[in-house]
Amino acid sequence: MRREALISLWRACRHAVLPLRCLLCGAAGADGLDLCAACQAELPRNRACCTRCALPLATAAPLCGECQRQAPPWDAAWAPFRYGWPLDRLESRYKFGADLAAGRVLSTLWQRETCPIGLPQLLLTVPLHRGRLRRRGYNQALELARPLARRLGVPLRHDRLHRLRATAAQTELDAVGRRRNLCGAFALKDGPPLPAHVAVLDDVMTTGATMAECTRVLRRAGVARVDVWALARAPRGTTW
Repeated sequence: MRREALISLWRACRHAVLPLRCLLCGAAGADGLDLCAACQAELPRNRACCTRCALPLATAAPLCGECQRQAPPWDAAWAPFRYGWPLDRLESRYKFGADLAAGRVLSTLWQRETCPIGLPQLLLTVPLHRGRLRRRGYNQALELARPLARRLGVPLRHDRLHRLRATAAQTELDAVGRRRNLCGAFALKDGPPLPAHVAVLDDVMTTGATMAECTRVLRRAGVARVDVWALARAPRGTTW
């Protein structure tokens, strides 16, 4: 029996024993998710956004004002959702509350979106420092990346980008502080040469400071094109 058939059979058995329930309001789940139809309808999709940094915009435009003034170091961005209600509630439960059911919902939502930019030759995840990884027990970006990479057929590596030092929580810092906090925080581990087109994946992108620092590391290693992927992009002024 093919792997996809086994997965479908497992899901059918699971749903028969444990009916889907909305993680946000407790109503019956819909469309194969632990989210009801009403809560799914409220998910803030990032349709009108800057093509370079995925910043949510009031109306569709090729570039936001900031990217017109000074483009970020990466080439393109994909963030299918805006960081807002109710996705922000699920993300907080997944990232800080070890709610893996919320993580499965977020992962499935991302897999159902269509990537609007060319697929990379390799997908890398933003690493956690080993101390934070021990405390949390998992890298939230990596757990989102695994099923997405399988679905898209893109190779995934989680062991090439390395966080050199523990940094202060980004939520406590403004944009300038975030850039300073992350300066020199990442390095590339030894390994085979990287392909010409690489994407870096994280769960949420706020100011882009983390993605920018990872991109600079990859550029120094000779990567010609770097894209950045995030499940959600925070609107300007959002603290995360």
